Amino acid sequence: MLRPFRLGHGLVQSRAAAAGGGLHRLALSHEPLRWFADRPGYRWWVVGTVCLGAFMGQLDASIATLLIPTLRRVFHDPLADVEWVAIAYLLVLVGLVVMFGRLADMFGRKEMYTLGFLVFSAGSAACGAAGRLEVLIIARIAQAVGAAMLQANSVAIITQAVERSDLGRAIGIQGAAQAIGLSVGPALGGFLISTLGWQWAFYINLPVGAVGTVMGWLVLPTSGAGQTKAEPFDWLGLAIFAPGTAIAMYIASQGQLLGWTSPRMLSLMAISPVLLILFLLWEHKARFPMVDLQLFKDRLFSASIVAGLLSYAVLFGALFLIPIFLERALRQTPESTGLTLTAVPVALAVAAPFAGYLSDRFGSRGLTAGGMLVAGGALLLLEKVPAGATLTLMAVLALLGMGVGAFTPPNNAAIMGAAPRNRLGVAGGILNMTRGLGTTFGVVGTGAVLTWWQRIYGEEWKPGDGRRVVFRVTGAFHQTVLFLLALAIVTAVISLIRGRASILDAGMGMEQELL
Repeated sequence: MLRPFRLGHGLVQSRAAAAGGGLHRLALSHEPLRWFADRPGYRWWVVGTVCLGAFMGQLDASIATLLIPTLRRVFHDPLADVEWVAIAYLLVLVGLVVMFGRLADMFGRKEMYTLGFLVFSAGSAACGAAGRLEVLIIARIAQAVGAAMLQANSVAIITQAVERSDLGRAIGIQGAAQAIGLSVGPALGGFLISTLGWQWAFYINLPVGAVGTVMGWLVLPTSGAGQTKAEPFDWLGLAIFAPGTAIAMYIASQGQLLGWTSPRMLSLMAISPVLLILFLLWEHKARFPMVDLQLFKDRLFSASIVAGLLSYAVLFGALFLIPIFLERALRQTPESTGLTLTAVPVALAVAAPFAGYLSDRFGSRGLTAGGMLVAGGALLLLEKVPAGATLTLMAVLALLGMGVGAFTPPNNAAIMGAAPRNRLGVAGGILNMTRGLGTTFGVVGTGAVLTWWQRIYGEEWKPGDGRRVVFRVTGAFHQTVLFLLALAIVTAVISLIRGRASILDAGMGMEQELL
């Protein structure tokens, strides 16, 4: 007997598992366990399961950044080779996340998400067991494949399972889980590396991955791919898109190191735009494209994607700039700098669920614009913090985190609310791809602006003193802060002019689609 239960994006038929052979039928039908599905708060079990993947991904990312110096000592390889532990992961993740979103729309988000836990955990185990740098890089690629499966489906699963009136709050809770992983990672990673060895920076993922795999299979709803499952996958589109985006990311992350005018960079800068243009031309004519370009005809969707990309650039540009200044100009230790910076993700984790809740009640436009203006105001306040006033600096950084936390869940909810039910995976993949692109743009752009102004001012690193305020120690830092402020203001303006984005609008749109 079929038992329907309502999810946020429509009706999904759930087959109840009989008492005598419930687990056996569950394994065959892929339906959620009745013990979970029958509960009034079932949707929050789904959100909690997705939060496990969000937490694990950010925990791994924050710990992995600490490993480069250790791995260089362990494997006795050049720094340029060791950095591929991070580079390979990023290139594969950005290149494949949209593909896995499309495949999940076709064959099931539950299956893809659960498989992502398994692949990521297997890759983590292989990373910890690697005895050579080459093996570690290959294992990191496997990790990135699993991470792409998880990231492509996280917000799509939440959007499917949660009623539109709670969508912002649910995405805010997921954002809090990501921020907690990001804030816990450095301290936990440092402890694991120093006490148990670098391998445990990867082994720590195994218990979380095991719990996530079991919970994913028992809790998550089926997506009911339906007609989408009969559509063929766009393999040619993937063959053009994946290398095009991977090369673009490589150019952005390595251009300054290798030289923008080096033969390798010039060749890659000629290849990547050609591939991406070919991809757009092919997707426009393909009957079943990997990326449905019709999504971008929706002003709310396209403007929110651009705003999201710029918001990540602001956040990670600031997180790139501030440690450089604290360690080089103010001579703080890495440990002290790391502790100071935890104010950002902690504040983000606190603000995100509240922002999501408010967006459910009052719409997302005011929160997104206001959040980025708060973040911009925090950047200006950084210039007023006296050197040595650590608590004041942490308070200003917390304001930056609160601004980004107020922006991100409402903006993500607006993106997913604008996507059709059968394109949630693709929309989620695009959303998460912009995180990688925005992060890279923020770091590379901020570094380029800082270097440019340092050359103009002819400045050298000088330690600060108690008579000078933090970011006016050098004019280059002042100009770089203004660059990030400009990005924050542009993001706020885009959020204001993108059109109305409220849960009421999204719900009405869905009702029309169902009718």
